[in-house]
Amino acid sequence: MQQSENQPADIEIALWQYSKNESDWNRWMQSLSSDERDRAATYRFERDRASFIAGRYLLRQLLSLQTGISPSKVPLSPDRHGKLRLEGRDRPQFSLANADGLVAVAVASGCDYVGIDCERVDAEIEEAAVDSYCSADERRWLMELPARERARGAIALWTLKESHLKALGVGLRVDPRNVAFSWKDGIPVITGGDRDRRWHHRLVESGSQHVVALAACSQSGLPGISIRLFQDDNMPSE
Repeated sequence: MQQSENQPADIEIALWQYSKNESDWNRWMQSLSSDERDRAATYRFERDRASFIAGRYLLRQLLSLQTGISPSKVPLSPDRHGKLRLEGRDRPQFSLANADGLVAVAVASGCDYVGIDCERVDAEIEEAAVDSYCSADERRWLMELPARERARGAIALWTLKESHLKALGVGLRVDPRNVAFSWKDGIPVITGGDRDRRWHHRLVESGSQHVVALAACSQSGLPGISIRLFQDDNMPSE
């Protein structure tokens, strides 16, 4: 699924371990819409506010490159399910995820649907929560893992399911146990004999203490991916 450097990728993924400096947050705010700046001000905790600002900043920077529109003017609006869309355009498809310390954005020019999700690798998931989102086969798979790998396996399943449901734009309105995964040659696939083979799922190396999962639906087969660590080129030089 990795793409040659000489070919344009169907999906561009940017991963950003953003700054924890408040002066940087204030600078990023200038690239947000007025509604987004108002929303940022409502966050009670600085960690959540920084994550939101960084996510929208990165998304707008990437979509600006795609559309030629200045970042703060990129016309984003939620659909009836709350999924962000580019007003008046079907392409590119995109998805945004953030967890403490990391923002992940996927922008897809050649896919019908794309979703991305990320979680910290040390996130604690209670057994009752695992039961609420894992199928019986997935729970058996987790129990067969060595104890030291079980927590990361549970997080991997959660991010895979979240990325798929985000791609569909339905979120947790669909029971995540209905989107069950198994592993084929180390690659996650949705189980079931009638599964839609246009869907492709991958765990993405993040270079950080996060698990990142991608879901993509493509009519033309396995999409190519380009993954990069985002650098804020607007950072002031020292």
